[in-house]
Amino acid sequence: MRFARLHSSAVLYFDAVRRFGSIREAARRLNVASSAVNRQILRLEQDIGLPLFERLATGVRLTAAGEAFARHTIVVLQDAERLSAELDQLVGVHSGHVTVAAAEGICTSVMPGVIAALRSKAPRITVSLRRTESLHIEQALTVGDVDLGVGFDLPVSVGLRRLFAAEFAVGVIMHPGHELAGQSSIPLSAFLGYPLILPEDAVSIMQLLAPAFLRLNVRPVASVSSNSIDAIRSLVEMKVGIGLQTRFGLDHSLANRSIAHVPLDAGGPVVSTVSILSRAQRALPAPVDMFVQLLSDDLRLRQQVERLA
Repeated sequence: MRFARLHSSAVLYFDAVRRFGSIREAARRLNVASSAVNRQILRLEQDIGLPLFERLATGVRLTAAGEAFARHTIVVLQDAERLSAELDQLVGVHSGHVTVAAAEGICTSVMPGVIAALRSKAPRITVSLRRTESLHIEQALTVGDVDLGVGFDLPVSVGLRRLFAAEFAVGVIMHPGHELAGQSSIPLSAFLGYPLILPEDAVSIMQLLAPAFLRLNVRPVASVSSNSIDAIRSLVEMKVGIGLQTRFGLDHSLANRSIAHVPLDAGGPVVSTVSILSRAQRALPAPVDMFVQLLSDDLRLRQQVERLA
């Protein structure tokens, strides 16, 4: 890619060592000799006047100076990627790469259609989609591993910005023959009276409901817990219990009527916010911006359909 040639190899080598935690692994990924990578790092450290890495038996670790230089490197390389995309546009070529970290349900429900639409409009744009728990998306963005983060109830911490957000109902999922399936909403207290298949505590829905459980002075006991939406869905379809989820990841089951989704009432509707985040400091390259527009349109339409339903 053009942007890789816009900066000295020292910056690229430093970034690879930072990412992989090892000079040897960075050299392998870059397809160069370890000695060449080490030489560039030593030259950088000499120019800066401070060590950038601690040399450990198992690899390397960033020093305080290395952390500061890493923040600079992430911004520089991402901006170079944006420049490369803009130069491609000037010659009429839509090319580039988009890396996205997304929660499991979004990966399975939303991303296939969005990626297909992107590839149809700009087949030279490539995409890396990484299934990532919502609680880990912030870290992936902060260290510059991904261009975009898409997840549930994501905090917008310093250094990040929200590009788009839409709200979706958290509901009880159950087999369509379950006695609660015909209700318009299900009180949280009623939900707790059945065998439960719950997300693990680290999953955002459980954190979202923590205040409601506290008000009821209860701690839900799961018959089965999992961090996999697919596993929970399958167990619900097999009548093992009932669960909690948004509609994401349930498209086929809802269409086939093998599962029912009824909004949860915890003193009012419970909503989960799906956000698209990026690093605050970067201007989005054209391929990333195109992806954001397509993804925002999809989420906006889903929100409208759910509200009408």
